[in-house]
Amino acid sequence: MLVYMITPTAPPAPAPSLPYHRLARITGRHRWWRPVPGLLLVLGGWTLAVGSVDTVTYAVGKASGRPELPDGSIDFGPLPNTVRDLSFIALMLPLVLLATRWVGRRPAGTVSSVAGRLRWGWLARCLAVAVPPVALLAVASVLLPGADAEPSAPAEWVGLPAFLASLAVLAVSVPFQAAAEEYVFRGWLMQTVGGFLRSPWVAVLPQAALFAAAHGWGTPWGFVDLLVFGLVTGWLTIRTGGLEAAVALHALNNLMGFGLSAAVVGGLASDETAADLPWQLALADTVMVLLYAAAVLWLARRTPPQRLATPAPEAPVFPAHPYGARTVPRNPAPGAHPCPAGTYPPASAGPYGAAPAPAPDDGSTPPAGHLAAHHRDTRPPSR
Repeated sequence: MLVYMITPTAPPAPAPSLPYHRLARITGRHRWWRPVPGLLLVLGGWTLAVGSVDTVTYAVGKASGRPELPDGSIDFGPLPNTVRDLSFIALMLPLVLLATRWVGRRPAGTVSSVAGRLRWGWLARCLAVAVPPVALLAVASVLLPGADAEPSAPAEWVGLPAFLASLAVLAVSVPFQAAAEEYVFRGWLMQTVGGFLRSPWVAVLPQAALFAAAHGWGTPWGFVDLLVFGLVTGWLTIRTGGLEAAVALHALNNLMGFGLSAAVVGGLASDETAADLPWQLALADTVMVLLYAAAVLWLARRTPPQRLATPAPEAPVFPAHPYGARTVPRNPAPGAHPCPAGTYPPASAGPYGAAPAPAPDDGSTPPAGHLAAHHRDTRPPSR
């Protein structure tokens, strides 16, 4: 007698949880070549989109008789020019999401956080703790000297109606510009490096250097300030499991800077960026970033956000059948069944559909066919 021992296959071990910078591997479809077409999609799509928008605005400006700026673009005024420049940067946001979904073969929301989406509640709390340090920086920006070391004429107030109108427009456009930069540098680039290397610091360093270089070269202090901003926000992104903390600080800081520029006549016409900061303002901005990081860490200890993502479970592995593969019988074709052997005896009550015979009276004899059907000879045949 053969006895078959069936050893059940152990279930697969649960996949390890992944931090934010490793989310390029969340679906198991990561390949070494995917960042290359992803980069081509982002840069190529952004160049095409900016060129198309710039061509349309140039044609509209020429048709309306607007003057040209030294760089060849149309001068629509300080506020429209600022909004146009901000929208050019914001165009990278949908391209990063498309590259993540189409090329990276993973949900686009994994760039936002380990939860697969933007955590609006955590974003609101980060905005709340960003207000005090950004307000201190605004006061320092007014009191400390600017990039121009030479004394200049006092700034002229634009008036409350013009300031409120500019602030309303900037409040809509600046967050998209700031979010786009965060999704590119702290999001897509950091996860691209993290797809190959486990160390979070190795993933944080390249994006911070590229972020500082993307703002151009102004002063050494401005470059160092941007580098510190990229390092701190990159570390906060991994520490909190998403871009919310970085987006909150970046958006509020930029809104404060553009708001101060919009408050004075000709302030938005300046082409200075954070790369042009003098050492006084660069130091104040660095202190603000560190204060914000401390506040976010305190908030994360009180209400810890999700820091790790769990990959989707793999399909269970079933053991092989001990007797080989089981063959499932198929339905026979029509007419494959053999006909019944012999013939059925005639019905004793007449053909189908005829009226039933009357019930026999008491003491009457049943029909012969009925007796034959119920009293057959059951003796075995003689041989």
